[in-house]
Amino acid sequence: MIKALFFDIDGTLVSFNTHEIPVSTIEALTAAKAQGIHIFISTGRPGIIINNLALLQERNLIDGYITMNGGYCFVGKEVIYKSAILSRDVQAIMQYCTDRDIPCIAVGEHDICVCQPNQLVTQIFHDFLKVDALPVKTPEEAIKGKEIFQMTPFITAEEEQELLPSIPNCEIGRWYPAFADITAKGNTKQKGMDEIIRHFNIRLEETMAFGDGGNDISMLRHAGIGIAMDNANEEVKAVADYITTSVDDNGIANALRHFKIIDK
Repeated sequence: MIKALFFDIDGTLVSFNTHEIPVSTIEALTAAKAQGIHIFISTGRPGIIINNLALLQERNLIDGYITMNGGYCFVGKEVIYKSAILSRDVQAIMQYCTDRDIPCIAVGEHDICVCQPNQLVTQIFHDFLKVDALPVKTPEEAIKGKEIFQMTPFITAEEEQELLPSIPNCEIGRWYPAFADITAKGNTKQKGMDEIIRHFNIRLEETMAFGDGGNDISMLRHAGIGIAMDNANEEVKAVADYITTSVDDNGIANALRHFKIIDK
């Protein structure tokens, strides 16, 4: 019996085309919640830029959050897990970006900023993801004297491979081609799931997870049932137990009906 649903945000709950949560998804999650099923968010976004879930939040549908790809998990105001990037790896990432004039977003526990921003940052985060303009700081201001939980350099897959040997204590996830999310080693959406179900005393086989991006792969493999959206890339679909229709074609509602989580 499924007792917990885990959802990625962008491309899963929220359409990349409309930037909204489909009505069918809201209705489906409302029906699932009414049956006592827990609903959790599992995202690469830090909490400070989760700005597109109001239609779920105002209905009190969300029971907890896995953010920063598992690096920071909270339930209400209680932080149940957090793990910062080692300082020397933070320095290495920032130095790599500074030397090459590459934009890099740094996320602390309660703040976010960008270093060396360019037009690509504006296009993706402001125009595409609808995130407000990020505060701009120098590399030193961004990381000095604080814990950093996630860094997002705008690097290519080739640059990622070049950087990787200098940050051995980090995980790298990629859900959009233009950038990579970097967290401390061991912090993945799978890890976040384990922390959440431990907190709520839910068994792994009682979980179902939905995703569409590369950073969702560990979660889909780990969950009792892993579901890929039809708009997911092929490597995500390959690890899923089931492929539903796209986010814009009632994908979540269709999957929940398929597995008889909801009736209609």
